[in-house]
Amino acid sequence: MPSRTVVTRSEAATRVAGEELAPTLRAGDIVLLVGDLGMGKTVFARGVAAGLGVDPQQVRSPSFTLINRYAGHLTVYHIDLYRVDCVEDLDELGLDEVLEGDGVAVVEWAERLGPYRPRRFIEVRLTDRGGSERELTILDAR
Repeated sequence: MPSRTVVTRSEAATRVAGEELAPTLRAGDIVLLVGDLGMGKTVFARGVAAGLGVDPQQVRSPSFTLINRYAGHLTVYHIDLYRVDCVEDLDELGLDEVLEGDGVAVVEWAERLGPYRPRRFIEVRLTDRGGSERELTILDAR
């Protein structure tokens, strides 16, 4: 499982890191985003979506709808599990269909997936390095 680390020093650089990941993604890929509140998970997701042909202005944190679908070169499913309290909440979302679908799934708060955590994924762990610096550790387990 190859991994690499990228340090970003601005929101724009975090978005670019997402855009740079996008060309490596194929239908059925799942990007798991892990990090504390305010670490740039949605910014990274916006970059992935932009790299897949989605207008980045459309991409917002889906905290209230939980799953947003965007049409691009590939369909992008942006999933935010911040408000999910238990596994039973996930059962109602139809995650199996989304995670095994024809697009790319980008999952914020992926640590809350529990039994839905896929076997094949790309995990991006965002860590605060002070100020606007973020360390992005990208693990490719496809």
